[in-house]
This record gives sequence, structure tokens and C-alpha cells, in this order.
Amino acid sequence: MRPGIELKDKRVLVLGLARTGIATARFCIARGARVTALDDRGAEQLGEAVGELQKIGCTLAFGRDQSHLFGQQDLIVPSPGVPSNHAGLIAARKVGIPVRSEIELAWRFLSGRLIGVTGSNGKTTTTSLIGHILATSRKSVSVAGNIGTPLIAHVDESKKDSITVAELSSFQLELIDSFRPDISVLLNVTPDHLDRHASFEDYARAKTRIFENQTERDSAVINADDPASAERAPSRPQVFWFSRKKRVVSGACLRNGQIVFRRDGEETALLDRAEIGLRGEHNLENVLAAASAAFLAGVAPGEIAAGVRSFPGVEHRLEFVADISGVSFFNDSKATNVDATIKALEAFSGGLFVILGGKDKGSDYAPLVPLLRERARAVLLIGAAAEKIATQLDGAVHFVHAGTLDRAVELAHERARKGDTVLLAPACASFDQFENYEHRGNAFKELVRALEEAPRALHARGREV
Repeated sequence: MRPGIELKDKRVLVLGLARTGIATARFCIARGARVTALDDRGAEQLGEAVGELQKIGCTLAFGRDQSHLFGQQDLIVPSPGVPSNHAGLIAARKVGIPVRSEIELAWRFLSGRLIGVTGSNGKTTTTSLIGHILATSRKSVSVAGNIGTPLIAHVDESKKDSITVAELSSFQLELIDSFRPDISVLLNVTPDHLDRHASFEDYARAKTRIFENQTERDSAVINADDPASAERAPSRPQVFWFSRKKRVVSGACLRNGQIVFRRDGEETALLDRAEIGLRGEHNLENVLAAASAAFLAGVAPGEIAAGVRSFPGVEHRLEFVADISGVSFFNDSKATNVDATIKALEAFSGGLFVILGGKDKGSDYAPLVPLLRERARAVLLIGAAAEKIATQLDGAVHFVHAGTLDRAVELAHERARKGDTVLLAPACASFDQFENYEHRGNAFKELVRALEEAPRALHARGREV
């Protein structure tokens, strides 16, 4: 039984009015709570959401000077973008007011089974692939969480026989209490978000909270090739490893070109490696993890193979955009940290024009040097982190201060030759120049498509003359 929580007539403060905050406010109001929604931004910056929330009875408060609100609540639900050391949250905890993440609240009302996916890189691809495999096997499935639609927005559609697959970030996991997935997946743990978490250890601790409340009846799927993940394996759930490098006693690995799953001394072939259409060794790891979770959820091997074969990939993750005069353009805007960019670079053999930069997250960019030296013709630097990246690359590769994404695309197009690849893999957050990584990726694709259309327009004008 999941611990219940009564919302009727309770005073609930929702902190932050992005997608998650708006969905949380709606959810609580629908269950009879008296909701106050607080955002640092003004009403004019929040657009239509203000009027929509007011219509359903939500009290709205704006600005930073709202400290009096925190001590008047029965429950506070901060959005993932609000740090756990926010002064108002610290004050609330001191007087015993519970502070819970949206995923904690959602889980307490959710029906059916939950598969939770976390890790520094690969979460969205793996979450999407698990959802795709379950859907193609005709299971009732919803995909939610950090991937786009808040988990709390899927509660009402969940049923006793449904499966929800949720992408979970460290920001969401750090404020759980009883949250417990039936199947947890930890893909990897590499330095990220160190501008928010006090240290790598704090960040890793937040990630591994995904295991915290699991029992012997639950399953944990963990990357055996990632030391930081392997050394943090839990004791209570059944642990199933995945590895692209070695044989595992329990879990998924490669044998003679097949992905096999080993459990209780028995080995089941799930699919051929050749059936994987995704580019890069990191995507082999994502498939191993997704196939394991799907198999543990009851999907037959043939259905897993069919799901992997038909999976189209995920937007903004090594997404092919266009071939222009023999130059390939790839959008990996989701590469928002150094490890993700390393994985993107490893997917290509050479001839790269790499666009790096954005908002720094306290990263060390020096680990990029060996691969850039080996595979990049040039690096085009954009955004607020450009100077720091240039300093840490320290002349290891030719770089150009492009400043903006449009200028970087223009310069790459001018300099690249047939057989080369232009790769957007920024290793940074997007918030200095864009709303989010999707906005950045879409801008990149629009710029590339404009280049693609330009020769056609010139050719058409030539025919008219």
C-alpha cells in the first residue's frame, strides 16, 4: 500500500510556475486543496497560465519577498528548478512543514506499476525506448517525468494494469520521502549540475535515492560498466546489471552478437545487436538498459526486438538534420554536460566541426581534449561559457569564437567540406541564449534547413531568369 495523503482543505504552496508547478497546482485544486502558487517572476512574464490558474481558484503570489507564505502551509511542493536549500524551504522544514517533490505527491496517487529512469546521460532515450517497447507490445503505458509531461499530469489516466515510465532528474529525486518505483534504472553517474549540487557526492546521492525505498520485491537495473553507478548499488531490490563490455551473472550483456538476459541461471536471447538502429556505443548501453526493464516488466523477447527495430530515436539526441553538399549536420542539443558530449564525439570517426558552449554548470571541459584533438577539425564556441572552454581546451584544437549559434552554423557551413560533419553538442545548459535545450536544438535545425533551402532558391531563381 502506498502511504496516502489527504489534500482536501489543506493549504498547499506550489513554488515555481513552469510546467511542473502548473500541473501540480491543477492537481491539488482538483482534490480540494487551497492552493497558493508563488513565482519569482511577475504575472506579465507567465502569460496565459495566470488567468487559467485564477479561473480554477488558485491564489497567485509574485516576487521574491514572500517569506511570510512559507510558514502558513500544510504542504509545500517546489518545482524541480527550485533548489532544496531555498531559504523559504529551509524555514518551512524548521517548523515541521513537509516539503515534497512533485514526483512524491504523484506517486502516492498513481495506479499500476512505475518504471523510474535516472542517470547523468541517456535518460530521455532510454525512457522513450522503454515506453515504445511497451506500447508496441500492446501494454497500457504512459511516458512522463523530466521528459516533458510531469508525472502528476498522468495520475488520472493510470490504472491498476498500466505501466508508467518516468524520467527522473536529481532535482526531482532529492526531495522524495516514500517514492518507490517497481523497477528502477540507473544509467550512469558523471559530474553534472555542480552549479546546483554542492559536490559530486551530493549529486550522486540525489541520483541514487531512486533505490531508497525499494524492497526485495522490486528490481534495480544498473550499469556495470560505470564505476560510480556500480559502487552505489543498493542492497534491498533485486539487482540486474547491464554491460556492453563483459558478461554479467544477472542481467543483460552481449554474447555472440546478441543481447541476452541472464536470471536465476537461465539465459534468454532478447535481440540481435544488428537490430539496433541508434548511433553510438552509448546508445547500445541505453538499449541494454531499456531491454532489461521491458523484460522485467513482462515483455516477450520478440516484442522487445520489434520495439527496438521500430524505435525512431529521440529529437535533439544525435538527431540527423540534413546533408548539404556532402556535409552532415547532427543536432545533439541534449548534450548538456561534458560526458554527453564525449559520447557524441565517440559516435563519429573524424572530420568534425563541433559547436560548444552555453551556460556553464561548473563543468571541467578538459576531458574533451583527447577526442577533439583526434576527431575535430575545429570547435566553434558560443555563449557565456566560451571563454572558460577556450581556456581549458588550451590550444589542443583550433577554435573560433562564434558567439551565437547562427554565426557558428554559418562559419561551419563555410569551412566544412564533403565528408565532414557539423555537430551541435554543447556540453552546457542553454539558458544563457535559449529557453531550454529543445529551443536551442530547434533553432539549430531551422538554421540548417535555411542553408539547405538557399541553393534551391537560387536554382529556382536561375530557372525563372
